[in-house]
Amino acid sequence: MRPLLRPGLVLAIAVALIALPTAASGAPASAAAPTAVAANSTTYTDSSGEDPAAPDITTITVSNTDAGVLSFRVNIPNRPTLGQDMIFEIWVDSDSNTATGSPELAGVDYVLQLVRGEINLYRWDGSDFTRRFGDPPAVTLTFSYQGGITARISAAELGNTKKFNFFVFVASGCTVDPVTQELDCAAAIADVAPGGGAGLYPYEVKITPPSLVVKKLTPTPKAPTAGRAFTLRLVAARSDTGAVVQNGRVTCVGRIGKARLKAQVQRVVGGAATCTWSIPATAKKKTFRGSVGVVFEGLKASQGYAARVR
Repeated sequence: MRPLLRPGLVLAIAVALIALPTAASGAPASAAAPTAVAANSTTYTDSSGEDPAAPDITTITVSNTDAGVLSFRVNIPNRPTLGQDMIFEIWVDSDSNTATGSPELAGVDYVLQLVRGEINLYRWDGSDFTRRFGDPPAVTLTFSYQGGITARISAAELGNTKKFNFFVFVASGCTVDPVTQELDCAAAIADVAPGGGAGLYPYEVKITPPSLVVKKLTPTPKAPTAGRAFTLRLVAARSDTGAVVQNGRVTCVGRIGKARLKAQVQRVVGGAATCTWSIPATAKKKTFRGSVGVVFEGLKASQGYAARVR
């Protein structure tokens, strides 16, 4: 079991600044409304200047991709670079339920913690925030820092959350004891967003249903030729992951005038939905019209083609 690196003073600062109601007292108070909302993105504005010497959170933008990857961008203009004396935490109530998670922090289930250049994910185990065998692996958790932190993690590693509440904590002034290597935050100064008993910020994960997108359609040869085989290869990929379809049900339609041609090849080959027809020797100067379609896991993609037979 790996516990959250949480000096008592740092926790006390967070609890005091955010002043959250417990699960027994009902739902958290309403946080300030977001100042800007776009597709899959919400920006929150925090009060500023509470302590001129402390890290000052000004805005937070949370967004997600269609693959369910969450991004937390926290702007801290008065800390342009990440200091070794800083602690950064994102506390997430992943199920929007104050009756689960930490009762001291209004039902928070997870915390992302950045200390001395290393970021980790911890989960409430009923008595503390720890990492235990069987917990989400957090393989998607990454961060970067420039005038504030950008932390990214898959919603799947936060309990497959679809709608959550969160708050952000940052402190500076922490040191490491040279003998024990323990973190000392006795002189820490901090900021929490939202503060002043405003509760937690709400966020809803919005994902566009995936589709299959045609990447390219390749004819071989470049134009249908009388008396020869003609092939169309369609490459399709998922819109959410970009993964190219490697199997599925292929539909081939080919015509010369009103006469329908039967496809000799009708399957996915090497990552492409492949249709091959034999062009009649009598079809020279006539128009070939065809289409290739593929269905994979209920998703469909197709594209048509027309050309004069050589």
